[in-house]
Formats: sequence, C-alpha cells, structure tokens
Amino acid sequence: MRLSHRSPVKLEIDTPHGPALAHLYEAEQPAGALLLGHGAGGGFAAKDLEAATGAALEAGVSVAQVEQPYRVAGRRSPAPAKQLDAAWTAVVEHLRDGELNGLALVAGGRSAGARVACRTAAETSAVAVLCLAFPVHAPGRPEKTRLDELDAVEVPVLVVQGESDPFGMPPPAPGREVVTLPGNHSLKNDLPALAAAVRDWLPGVLR
Repeated sequence: MRLSHRSPVKLEIDTPHGPALAHLYEAEQPAGALLLGHGAGGGFAAKDLEAATGAALEAGVSVAQVEQPYRVAGRRSPAPAKQLDAAWTAVVEHLRDGELNGLALVAGGRSAGARVACRTAAETSAVAVLCLAFPVHAPGRPEKTRLDELDAVEVPVLVVQGESDPFGMPPPAPGREVVTLPGNHSLKNDLPALAAAVRDWLPGVLR
C-alpha cells in the first residue's frame, strides 16, 4: 500500500519532555493498532517504516507513527533513553485512552525506536513487539550488547534484520522470530519481503 495516497491525522500529545506528534493512519474496522517509533537520527521517511505502515494497514491494523519530542523540537541528537521511554509511554497512554481506545496495541519501531518499544513493552501492556533493524551493539563493539532489552520482552517479538547489518544479528529465541533480509541497517533492499513478514505476523499476535 502506498502511503502517498493517504493523509494521516496529526495529533500533538503532551509528554513529560515536551510535545510529541502521532501520525495516525486508521484502518477500517481495525483488528488492533501498531505504534511505530523512528530511528535515532531519522524520521518516518525511512523506507522500512513506510513499508511496515503500509503492510499493517493492508492487514486491517491502524498505525500511529510516533515522533519523539526532540524531533518535534527540531533536534537531531536523540534524547537520553529514560526521556525517550517516558515520552513514548505518555503517547501510548494517551492513544489507549483516546483514538485507539479498545484496541490491542503492538509496539514497534526501527533501530533506537525498537529499543524503546522493547524497554517499555510491559509498562505499556503491548501484546507484541515489532523490531526493524534492532541495534544489537554499536558497530565493531559486539561486547557492548543490548540483547538484554530484547530478551526481557515477555510477549511475541518479530525482528526484521539485514543480513549484513553492522549493528549485529539477534538470535531467534522462544517467542522471538527473526526474519533475515538482504542488505544492511537501512532494510531498503527487499521492502516487499519486509512488508510480507509484517503483514503475515500481525494477525497472529492480534487474535
């Protein structure tokens, strides 16, 4: 599904660290909702986020693309993890009480956004987590692993990872499916396969 044909509803949402923006794409009679966070230095023009959004809408799932306060304020350098998590949690609570009321929520994002979704999965009562290009470690620093963030998630997880991602490759685990695609951290090489993985996975975790 091409998002260029759809205009999201833009919602400004107060958080403890300034206003965030949610770009809400509503499915007809939604089976649930997918909340997506962006990477540390990028926004929602990232091709993998566009593909995941389109795939979710095709699966009958509403999507909220959540723009963190530091991006809304025009800064490129990401806020500290605790601030990212607090802002994300505030947005999820607002949407759960309002526009997405009554829907099961899947948390997700690309890279740094995926880390936020993992760290807050329990607090936000997410029914599943979608990770696009999860950064297992900094490039060339495999000893600085962040796998504990993934391992701590107690609901189903789908990780879509480039086979040559310099940020590492997370292993499959009970409750965690890892789909490997050609390419690197950008996940641009096979967008149809990425979309298919998301589209096939969502209905099962939202039943």
